[in-house]
Amino acid sequence: MKNHKLALDNQKINLKYQKLLDYLKSLGSAAVAFSGGVDSAFLLHTAVKALGNQVIAVTASSHLFPKRELEEAKDFCKERGIRHIVFESEELDIDGFRQNPKNRCYLCKHELFVKILAIAKENGVAAVAEGSNVDDNDDYRPGLIAVKELGIASPLRYAEFTKEEIRSLSKEFALPTWDKQSFACLASRFVYGETISEEKLQMIDRAEQLLLDLGFKQVRVRIHGTVSGIHGTVSGIHGTAARIEIMPQEFGKIVEEGVRTRINTQFKKYGFSYVTLDLMGYRTGSMNETLY
Repeated sequence: MKNHKLALDNQKINLKYQKLLDYLKSLGSAAVAFSGGVDSAFLLHTAVKALGNQVIAVTASSHLFPKRELEEAKDFCKERGIRHIVFESEELDIDGFRQNPKNRCYLCKHELFVKILAIAKENGVAAVAEGSNVDDNDDYRPGLIAVKELGIASPLRYAEFTKEEIRSLSKEFALPTWDKQSFACLASRFVYGETISEEKLQMIDRAEQLLLDLGFKQVRVRIHGTVSGIHGTVSGIHGTAARIEIMPQEFGKIVEEGVRTRINTQFKKYGFSYVTLDLMGYRTGSMNETLY
């Protein structure tokens, strides 16, 4: 029975993959918005398989994108001989973005894809494709409104791929990203309405890099400008708090004396006044929980 289910699952995923290939071929040529993450790497790999040298990868370099991610994106393309265009994009200059409104992701994605569309046009490329999958439909994703408005292709959602299926095929294709931690831009670490600054982005980037260097697999460091209680801000308590999200199975490691004290010491050097562990553990979109 188990083998039968596995065969059905394999058949289902193979049908999805063929649907994806057919869709990409129909585009003729494509500029893939490439972050170097699990989804966009899988999409880029498949686009090249479908369209060959009619594909370019386009990556934005900005304060919201850690250097490690940019270097990994460059390496991925270099190793596969994929033409890769990196352009400077400063989201902090977008009108209203620094104030971190609830539609922040829309503002960012709209600006980003307008620039990628221009790059595609300059290079004679017919379409721009991005890597969201069907799991993204379950979260608050205002950026997808910009995707729809600008006519950006979403091949993975069209073929109805889930994140788990993308990881499974990525492993089968020996892509180095198959088990890479999920990543979202550093602006997603801020509470809506809290001002985003270069200084705080750097604090978050350094803090998350420390956790990765210590061997934690999936991390988020959420930043809170004040310490908040159940009913709002705690009166009289000021400072910047780091709320660490890691996988629950790694809780034992983070409370080990040497690890705990090093994290606390280094985070305070980075500028955090308080360092906390979220007992719910890592989850995508935790800053969106207050919206519901």
